[in-house]
Amino acid sequence: METYSGFAEVYDLFMDNVPYEEWCTYVLKILHQQDIRDGLVLDLGCGTGKMTRLLSKAGYDMIGVDISEEMLGIAREQEEEDSSILYLNQDMREFELYGTVKAVVSICDSMNYITEEEDLLAVFKLVNNYLDPGGIFIFDLNTIYKYKEILGETTICENREEGSFIWDNYYDEEEQINEYDLTLFIKEEDGRYVKYEETHYQRGYALEVIKSLLEEAGLEFVACFGEGSFEAPVEESERVYFVAKECKKIKEA
Repeated sequence: METYSGFAEVYDLFMDNVPYEEWCTYVLKILHQQDIRDGLVLDLGCGTGKMTRLLSKAGYDMIGVDISEEMLGIAREQEEEDSSILYLNQDMREFELYGTVKAVVSICDSMNYITEEEDLLAVFKLVNNYLDPGGIFIFDLNTIYKYKEILGETTICENREEGSFIWDNYYDEEEQINEYDLTLFIKEEDGRYVKYEETHYQRGYALEVIKSLLEEAGLEFVACFGEGSFEAPVEESERVYFVAKECKKIKEA
């Protein structure tokens, strides 16, 4: 798992087209459907905390977990003075909380960064362990279709006054691994541009694999939706949302 070192500084700048408010409205609808309108909620893979803060403003007591200390540093900088959000620098494959929560959310394809089924199962088991009885788990995934047909072997570039980036993408169909190499040029206070290079990996998962892993982790599969809808995903869906529920605790041997 990558920790967004250099990219953390300009993440929000280059991700300003991501519809966080729309995603939050959608997640709130799911939470309300499950009668979760307040209480503790964990944002797993929270990054710079945009979704975390939106859910906090909606009335939830938020915890944000992320592996990148740089991203969390930016999240903390953007907190309001009266904010009660707790940010924890932890790997989602091994995260620990002080108690259980009513819901866990993980948005913006954080789960795709878990590239091994064994590790994804470990995440699901931890989510199940830290959910209240009947608690809800909501997460999204980029689909295999998106990696194969939309991203594929493409290059994305963007140039702005504050910084520039080049994104070289490659998708391995056999391994179902999406690799993207980021070259970043970030403007310093003295006007110089510093170059950073990072490589990130994500994996596309078949829907049936996710359902099987959820069940193995002790979670009940509730629904799977195409992005922004409450209908089942179609073949051309680029992002899907899963909803699962705590139904039993798994005792490790």
